[in-house]
Amino acid sequence: MDVIRLGRQYRVLRMRRRLRQDDVSERAEVSRSEVGRAERGEADRLRLSTLHRIATALGARLEIRLTWNGEALDRLLDAGHAALVEAIVARLKIAGWECAVELSFSVWGERGSVDVLAFDPVSRTVLVVEVKSVVPDVQAMLMTLDRKARLAPELARQRGWNAVGVGRLLVIGESRTSRRRVEAHQAIFDAALPARGIAVRQWLRAPIGQLPIRGLIFLSSGRPTAARHRVRAGSAGAKRPPR
Repeated sequence: MDVIRLGRQYRVLRMRRRLRQDDVSERAEVSRSEVGRAERGEADRLRLSTLHRIATALGARLEIRLTWNGEALDRLLDAGHAALVEAIVARLKIAGWECAVELSFSVWGERGSVDVLAFDPVSRTVLVVEVKSVVPDVQAMLMTLDRKARLAPELARQRGWNAVGVGRLLVIGESRTSRRRVEAHQAIFDAALPARGIAVRQWLRAPIGQLPIRGLIFLSSGRPTAARHRVRAGSAGAKRPPR
């Protein structure tokens, strides 16, 4: 991180916003001296959380990029993400879901892509799956998931899926760091994605369209080793459509 350049960016943005260091200090809930040190290029002597608070107070977002061997690190991240996508798709297909992977969309002027869009033809539920190899900015991630869930009925219709319910699932790569990150924001995740672990897996095997899931699971990149037969609670005699 170029701390001198970062300091200049803090300062020029503060001046552009016509704020005093005292104003930034109050908004960020940090000391005025910390704001001054950040602007003087002493960011390496401050906590990362303090730098994030100052950026947020200025209406900006601090992003730190780690580089290694050119683009090699990006390829490693992409490989980890792809492995998680493959793992969740394998589990969904075993449970009878139809899946579309890396689905790009342009709906009502909104553009983006969905890691996995899945459809259960029995319950007529469409599921938006967001896959993260690590836990990124929590608020931005949840806002993105909300936006995709809002667009999901239209995305499903475009694929010929007549959905009556929309579920949302966040898949995070299994690691102690990721679990600690989720625990640090437990209240937020509990409100947005209350279902966990076994409850999520049970619902994926027997989804209820009127009660769509809002869940989070940690997942390793290994593929499931055996298929599991699906049992529908309260839907005896329901048959899978022919494939």
